[in-house]
Amino acid sequence: MPSPHSPNQNHLLAALPTAEFERLAGHLELVPLPLGEMLYEPGGQLQYAYFPTTSIVSLHYVMESGASAESAGVGNEGVVGVSLFMGGDTTPSSAVVQTAGHAYRLAARLLKEEFNRAGLMQRLLLRYTQALITQMTQSAACNRHHSVEQQLCRWLLLTLDRVSSRELIMTQELVASMLGVRREGITEAAGKLQQAGFIRYRRGHIEVLQRTGLELRTCECYAVVKKELDRLLSDVQYRQEIAPVVKLSSINNRLAR
Repeated sequence: MPSPHSPNQNHLLAALPTAEFERLAGHLELVPLPLGEMLYEPGGQLQYAYFPTTSIVSLHYVMESGASAESAGVGNEGVVGVSLFMGGDTTPSSAVVQTAGHAYRLAARLLKEEFNRAGLMQRLLLRYTQALITQMTQSAACNRHHSVEQQLCRWLLLTLDRVSSRELIMTQELVASMLGVRREGITEAAGKLQQAGFIRYRRGHIEVLQRTGLELRTCECYAVVKKELDRLLSDVQYRQEIAPVVKLSSINNRLAR
């Protein structure tokens, strides 16, 4: 049986004190996010912030040629729409649903009002934004200096951290678009991971069989992103238990061997 929907499935909403959460609760609208839906277009005025629960949204930039690459992904750890409270209201990148699911959306005006109260919501959003900037910076470095196989492992691990299933509905074309590489490169990298027994691939689906194998094959970029998010939100107290966050200690121990 699927779990009932709750704002507490999003880590930022779950971290709000009762008083702050109750101010927003009546305005949070549960919305389905189908695969491929565009939440923001480049340069468009942002009307809502989205707090994903079971979906993942990809932030990426599309070139004039039509080529694109993901700068960051946002799942149940964060919020889509940081430009709203950072003062921009628009963004040159687009936000597209990478993994179908649900999110709670909040009108831009209400998010700004809560942010300007300078309470815990403001501190949470600023910390999350720093973690998001780290993810964007690390993605840029990773895409420039590391192999397609390492990039694929990083991307799969970050995706796994945000979903409850080991099977991802994902085509090689979509993954190639996210990483900004040729589809042939993804086919070759996925083939190596499948041959090693770490994943099983069939058209439109990638099933992770051995997460530890991906952790050993990836570069340091995955651990950098996870460590920064864990550090920035390490002292957060949640109103109720939420999905556990993958800890880095076991990963670092394996990488050190």
